[in-house]
Amino acid sequence: MQQSPRNLLLQAFSAALAAVNGRNATARWLAAHPLAGPVAVVAVGKAAAAMTQGALDALGAQAQAALAISKPGHFGAPGLSRHGVETLTGGHPLPNAASLAAGERLLGFIRQQPPNRRLLFLISGGASSLAEVPRPGIALDDLRRVNQWLLGSGLDIATINGLRRRLSRIKGGGLLEHLRGRDALLLCISDVQGDDPAVIGSGPLSPPARIQTPQGLPDWLQALLLQAKPQAPAGVTVPAAVVAHRRMALEAAARAGQAQGLATYLHKSFVAGPAEAAGRRLAAQLRSGDPGLHIWGGETTVVLPPNPGRGGRNQHLALAAAGEIADHSGLYLLAAGTDGTDGPGEDAGALVDAATIERGRMQGLDPAEALRRADSGAFLEAAADLISTGPTGSNVMDLAFGLKLV
Repeated sequence: MQQSPRNLLLQAFSAALAAVNGRNATARWLAAHPLAGPVAVVAVGKAAAAMTQGALDALGAQAQAALAISKPGHFGAPGLSRHGVETLTGGHPLPNAASLAAGERLLGFIRQQPPNRRLLFLISGGASSLAEVPRPGIALDDLRRVNQWLLGSGLDIATINGLRRRLSRIKGGGLLEHLRGRDALLLCISDVQGDDPAVIGSGPLSPPARIQTPQGLPDWLQALLLQAKPQAPAGVTVPAAVVAHRRMALEAAARAGQAQGLATYLHKSFVAGPAEAAGRRLAAQLRSGDPGLHIWGGETTVVLPPNPGRGGRNQHLALAAAGEIADHSGLYLLAAGTDGTDGPGEDAGALVDAATIERGRMQGLDPAEALRRADSGAFLEAAADLISTGPTGSNVMDLAFGLKLV
């Protein structure tokens, strides 16, 4: 092992991100499955810019028109506009007025395409809030209140997207009726367990199976769900393929570890549930496991307190793990989001070690208080353990890597 332990983990993370990059994954799939005739590209999600570029790489002059909708700052420089791509930004993690404008423009773009032009949809995580057309009677304030509550509810993403669908005209297969018989294809980057296109981005082109309404919803949310009348299924289907998913990232990380001469352990269990408990559990597995690189993937949850602090679920998980490996030299754990963001901030996650807790305490911070207030980011910043990647061009949930030296 020639490199520092921290660099080894960061390299494994970089290898994982490269394996699921939206540009490469989209171009690779289209090269293996060539399309005939003219194509209009519609991309929505955090990976929209990368997936659009991949489609342009593969299609060339076949791409007659393109619309990409993503988060602010995710189009990069020089951007796609020089290639004739129309780019819009919407709100994330909460929908905003720009999300509604993007939703209406999405419908208008589809209507403008000639009947002989195939529609290629590129959907990735984040699409749920970036473009929206609400059901009649559902206002923007309603959508924001619902999404704010859902994000702090501790519910899993499949349940969250199931509830979002019921308030939308374009989610849950709602976009199908706007195709009006046009030939279409859906390519996805999966940010959900099971890689189901009906869940990714709330499934705009995939009618979902019925999802049981969870218990304990607030009265105001139940009233909104009752108010939003369900729409009839469009009766058509669109072929779909997942071009990048969690397993691809995990296997790439394992290959990167093996290239450095490390024993690698790719754990098959899906990391879910409360982030704090997951962090303690992974740290315990690392302490008791064999030396080498341990690799996990999944997506945890955090129930937010009133007035939460800084940081997302990966930082929460990492800080909880740091408490369990404190004073255990030779143990390191990285937890980060593959989209380059973790919660509402700009950090992807954190990389902690046996001295993380001590470094944060030396700055006057208490790890237990940071966890209680969902303020892990402030503690990890003080410990100099945050990871920042910027937009990655992908989104295949979260990764956690543990390194045990001896």
